Amino acid sequence: MRMKFELFVARRYLRAKRRVSFISLISAISVGGVLVGVAALTIVLSVMNGFEDEVQRRIVGANAHVVVLSHGDSGLRADEEFLRRVEGVPGVEAVAPFVYSKGMISAGGFSDGVVIKGIDLPREKLVTEVHQNISPVIESIDLPDGRSGIVLGHYLANSLGVSAGDEVVLTSPLEGSPTIFGMIPRVKKFEVVGIFTSGMYDYDSSFGYISIRAAQEFLGRPENVTGVEVRVHDMYKAPGVADDIITALGGFPFTASSWIELNRNLFSWMKTEKIVMFIILMLIVAVAAFNIISTLIMVVMEKRRDIGILKSMGATSSSVMRIFMAEGVAVGLIGTVLGSLTGFVGCFFLQKYKFISLPGDVYFIDRLPVKMEAGDFLLVALAAVGVCFAATLYPSWKASRLVPVEAIRHE
Repeated sequence: MRMKFELFVARRYLRAKRRVSFISLISAISVGGVLVGVAALTIVLSVMNGFEDEVQRRIVGANAHVVVLSHGDSGLRADEEFLRRVEGVPGVEAVAPFVYSKGMISAGGFSDGVVIKGIDLPREKLVTEVHQNISPVIESIDLPDGRSGIVLGHYLANSLGVSAGDEVVLTSPLEGSPTIFGMIPRVKKFEVVGIFTSGMYDYDSSFGYISIRAAQEFLGRPENVTGVEVRVHDMYKAPGVADDIITALGGFPFTASSWIELNRNLFSWMKTEKIVMFIILMLIVAVAAFNIISTLIMVVMEKRRDIGILKSMGATSSSVMRIFMAEGVAVGLIGTVLGSLTGFVGCFFLQKYKFISLPGDVYFIDRLPVKMEAGDFLLVALAAVGVCFAATLYPSWKASRLVPVEAIRHE
């Protein structure tokens, strides 16, 4: 019953038309400050969630969950028996051998560096999502007449000025034939059979896919491959599966790395940035909290006589304190609710219409992603209300300390 009385008085104070209109203005500014802070924080966190999810999805789509390699430069021999041993590890869904190298690619007077990846396309489809991003759709990288084909990244193809059907020349300065005049690099012509667009600039500007057979011939490794890609049932359990694979293979000289380990620095950076942005944007709410303090102090000054009358009629100091705490928290709640709704609407339109694009050569992705999470909205709301509640403590305590006789006599 007492709490109903305190809420009743607090509600009357909020709704009453004060003589000092400046107090009402500061209250509105306080609500607006909380609204802006909560909306900005929810939108930024949702964008950062979307960025992390999108980068993670594209990294996993373009790469396997686990990569098995061998110490040394000779690579490993991934025959059917070896692949079956890896496939037999619990949690493994599919495997695919690959050859990895770097070289120079040229066409029509233009040249650029390229990362060459030799793949077995039918097996690669079971391990990564690279084939889904190739245009036009192909069933084999090599041509029916036996000529070697190549799939280039979108930006790499643009820099060379080539498209499907054009020829490019691939040069490997690291691999070649020794002569009395020095090392002669290997050179081979390839026909562009497709263009892939992963949405990640680093891949689209530097990668080229050829068949694993062509890669082995070009690099002079007819039997060995660089490593084996592995897809697991639960990609978040990839580190544990990687350890199991090494155990199944007998340990050294084999090594296995998961996509989480290979991109640990990237995801750690995104997590740290999210925490820092949360702290920085909470300062907007903190500024609004100072406005709440100012508002309540002026309300206490304006209502000295009312406080004195209430206390002389039997209201306790704790009741008076709760009245002004409820008033300040109400301002914070209104701003938090309106800010959460504004943030939700803003995220909804960003998510639906995707009208903000990003430069692919600066960011990992080419559009602004958004992923709303209920936990973030709840965390922001609780933090905002908590800050606003803390702002009410001092003014409310000062109001509860007023002596009734002194308060009425002062008026």
